[in-house]
Amino acid sequence: MSEHSESRRGATAAAAPEPRTPSSVQPTTAPAIRCGLLDRPGCRVYYEVTGAGPAIVFAHGLGGNHLAWWQQVPHFAGRYTCVTFAHRGYPPGSVIRGGPDPRDFAGDLAALIDHLHLTDVRLVAQSMGGWTCLEYALAFPHTVRALVLAATCGTIHRPSVPAADPDRLPAWARQAEAARADMQRRGISPPAGERMAREQPALHFLYRAIANASDAFDREELRTRLAATATRSPDVLRALAVPTLFITGGEDATDPSFLSDALAALMPNATVEQVREAGHSVYFECAAIFNRLVDRFLAAVDG
Repeated sequence: MSEHSESRRGATAAAAPEPRTPSSVQPTTAPAIRCGLLDRPGCRVYYEVTGAGPAIVFAHGLGGNHLAWWQQVPHFAGRYTCVTFAHRGYPPGSVIRGGPDPRDFAGDLAALIDHLHLTDVRLVAQSMGGWTCLEYALAFPHTVRALVLAATCGTIHRPSVPAADPDRLPAWARQAEAARADMQRRGISPPAGERMAREQPALHFLYRAIANASDAFDREELRTRLAATATRSPDVLRALAVPTLFITGGEDATDPSFLSDALAALMPNATVEQVREAGHSVYFECAAIFNRLVDRFLAAVDG
């Protein structure tokens, strides 16, 4: 496991840059964004495709949508075809009465990959997106070039994860529940975390705004459904040879980051990177570090 505690503040320039005349400014071309709606049983799933090259598919968490990856797509779109989507039941796709069933997520992803004719994909999953991407990788391992599991164990049954101290998970759960309740009382989004709210209030505001934009159903009910479907034995990972990177936040009060170390130890080709001064959403809070970790991982996988 590697740990990163790099500063998230940009270096201060020693001197102001030289002013540029209009003739010295090079024209910029932004990558086109292709939007679509995929027809699925009982709903339509919204997706966007940006950039060109090998494919990366990004799967958002419970409080997000396709917009959650706004700091990743511009970074990777110059070298990869970046696919973002809103899980079923999330706007701007169609609303599902009673909310979505997470057991449908992996099938939706498979249909989207087929629809876009992607044959070699890299999956980047945040939190709930781990349910989607891990199930897809287990079903279609030969289609997946690489798998990034950020702040998630996916559908693995957490109490069954091997641990030297069997009391560690219950103790963490009690402390994390108290921490989340305290943050909520103070208007802080727990998946964003205390540090983001304190050090990057504008980013925390945007995080909550994206969550509010996808508030089309009872997310707590979906959280319950996710927990009920996290039933896979950790042993299933022993046969998953897909190169896998776990990214965790040292201050995560939503997902027990230490479980990623135990799961990676079971897998033939998995590593863990921890960003110590980050909460549940490293990709959002520390985007430069997250992007660098994924860049390095994909460079090693793709050779």
